[in-house]
Amino acid sequence: MKKGIIALLAAVVVLMIVFVALGPFYTINEGEQAVVVRLGKIVATDKTAGLKVRSPFLDVVVRYPTKILPWDGSSERIQTKENQFIWVDMTARWRIVDPAKFYESVGSLDGAYGRLDDIIDSAVRTVISGNYLREAVRNSNELVASTPKENFMTGDSEGSAALDQLTQSEVSYENIDKGRGKLCQDMLASVSPIMPQFGIEVLDILPRQIKYSDELTQSVYQRMIKERNQIAQAFRSYGEGKKAEWLGKLDNEKRSILSGAYEKSETTKGEADATATRIYAETYGRDVSFFSFWRALESYKQTLPAFDKTLSTKLDYFNYLYNTSGK
Repeated sequence: MKKGIIALLAAVVVLMIVFVALGPFYTINEGEQAVVVRLGKIVATDKTAGLKVRSPFLDVVVRYPTKILPWDGSSERIQTKENQFIWVDMTARWRIVDPAKFYESVGSLDGAYGRLDDIIDSAVRTVISGNYLREAVRNSNELVASTPKENFMTGDSEGSAALDQLTQSEVSYENIDKGRGKLCQDMLASVSPIMPQFGIEVLDILPRQIKYSDELTQSVYQRMIKERNQIAQAFRSYGEGKKAEWLGKLDNEKRSILSGAYEKSETTKGEADATATRIYAETYGRDVSFFSFWRALESYKQTLPAFDKTLSTKLDYFNYLYNTSGK
């Protein structure tokens, strides 16, 4: 009898443990929300944390996170409006706002990611292909407008202004109408009306990476090289112009200096000749015979070294070689 009672009590305890384990109580942790499903039908949803009650053996509790979840798309090669190809890698943030619809439409996180892949990828491809390349790779015109001008160190403000104008005229940048941020908003606007039917809210869609395709990269490099060559040519042209200008100034200064020096030298020579003539005249007036003698000797110094041979010295020119009186 006692053994039967003990066995009965043991069975009751086991049943109670199983009942408690599989019974009416379940918990929802912070950051979770739950859908209570009874025989395949949703009977309740709960977004508050704590100890909850359910029908034992009939209700199944399916839990989903309430936190913001990431979505990472795969890198895709997309054609832009002007038929240029770029690689676009997008990311997004989303969350479950209606767990009942989420359970009915996608069931699990894996199913949700599959739907997000289809819907967001389609929106990204549609928006990128409907806009020009510059709209996808640039966000605004502020970078071009606020880019500081290079200091060309020409030494004068007019020259710097001329060189700035010359180089800036060589390179022009296309203005953008929307920009990358507006394209992301267009993607979000395209996706947002679709996602509530899945119990999902997409918070934002952002580019993780946008890069040129290989053939477009080469084209961009060639354009950059061409722009820098144009600027370099502008520098060369400016330098050649300044060179010609300075050479012209130097030539004018040289002519002016030579002209002034020639004028001064001629003036000095004239004054020297006048002084010499005056001295000669004064000397001649003091002693005529000595002056003639001195003039003859000076003439001999100039002429005799230039003669290869002298055949006769009986000319009157050589009289002072034999007699100081010249006779």
